[in-house]
Amino acid sequence: MSADRVPVADRFEWFNDLVASALIPTAIRSERSADFRAEAAMLDLGAVQVSSFSHSPLSSRRTPALIRRGDPEQYQLALITGGRWWMSHQGGDEEIGVGDMILWDTSRPQETVAHPGEGLSRSIILHLPKDALPLRSGRVDGLLGRRIAAHSGMAAVLARFVSSLGEHGSACEPQELRRLGSVAVDLAAACLAHRLDAYGELPAEARERALRERIDRFVEHNLGDPALTPGLIAAAHGISVRSLHALVRERGESIGAAVRRRRLERARADLARPELAGRPVHEIAARWCFTSAPAFSRAFRAAYGLSPTEFRWAAAREAAAARRTRAPGGADPRPTPPGRAG
Repeated sequence: MSADRVPVADRFEWFNDLVASALIPTAIRSERSADFRAEAAMLDLGAVQVSSFSHSPLSSRRTPALIRRGDPEQYQLALITGGRWWMSHQGGDEEIGVGDMILWDTSRPQETVAHPGEGLSRSIILHLPKDALPLRSGRVDGLLGRRIAAHSGMAAVLARFVSSLGEHGSACEPQELRRLGSVAVDLAAACLAHRLDAYGELPAEARERALRERIDRFVEHNLGDPALTPGLIAAAHGISVRSLHALVRERGESIGAAVRRRRLERARADLARPELAGRPVHEIAARWCFTSAPAFSRAFRAAYGLSPTEFRWAAAREAAAARRTRAPGGADPRPTPPGRAG
């Protein structure tokens, strides 16, 4: 949804109505109300919802009267992806920037100022029903309105997950979205529990799902490391190799097979990148820890039905066709086939 589709004079009022219906009733002011810019997207994950906002500078207040007017009884957790926020909530004042998160209770007053910096202010907000979090409300109160730095640990895992929801969630099927909703609750609970030193209070199932997600993120981050073995993965998470295999067994794929599949996916993506067209196939394979070119070629063909070279040529041909479609008059040079001078 974009304010660009609304008459200029009505855009600020449109955004106010959108925030009230999608988030919470809030009194919003902006020095840019006459030429207000905003975009928003909503994603329903069943157990939770996700909303993404980008907008001109503004300030907002949630008063007791507005709380009486409408309260979804949620914790809402924002990841800042552009600009800076200042928030006053539960007796504390916090300033947060890109990569930080902050939690608030929709049943309590708050005041927020969003400074966009050079562009629009951007955030992704996770809507968590209070009864969905397996933590006592009194414990959570200590985190309300406090900056959550997301550069390491469970906070980093949660922030990357929320960011990926905002970027790719709309492409998921309904069944996938419901599963992601359960994961979102578990990761949020694990992140908050870690900060409260209350991880042991979480149900065993929630701890398992959060651990699985941490392992997934660790593997993704270290795919280019030849030393990425089940032993290393297990040691990094304080569990035995046997426990690691048991944890991932329900997915029907061993941890070794999962690492190999993800490395093939990364190599495939690199082979399709125009800026890497001059990089030999064996170098791309080696970047993702395939040290034998013939073995890489066999694994690639088994996974995708084409050799790496054939796939690269097909991807270049598709990209050229797309450029011709976009270019005025349809003029665009065709890619040079493998083995020919260009």
